[in-house]
Amino acid sequence: MSERVIEVGDKLHIITRRLFEGDVRRHFAGEVIGVSGELHEVQGYAFVFNAGTNEYKKRPEIRTRIFSPGQEGLIVNKIPREVIIELIEYRMIKQRYLVTDGKDFFLDINEFGLTA
Repeated sequence: MSERVIEVGDKLHIITRRLFEGDVRRHFAGEVIGVSGELHEVQGYAFVFNAGTNEYKKRPEIRTRIFSPGQEGLIVNKIPREVIIELIEYRMIKQRYLVTDGKDFFLDINEFGLTA
């Protein structure tokens, strides 16, 4: 058994914490494709909050991000390996934002109140 918490093949939902009220709300969902020491390479999709429509919009292009799990300002959630990253979307259900694959996976991202 590996001592790593995050391994190649794991799927993650990463929230970049906002430092100020006006900061852009940025999220990322992807699959770990490489690990080197504390650095993790994740390939997937960026999601950005559009305050005008009150929605998270998925950027259409695949991106590769490199991060460290201990990096300040990130909230990293593991999502089930069977979730298909391309199907992930944001839905507002009962005044709560949920990340879902439209099937069995749901992640409530409103841990601290009713707004995203």
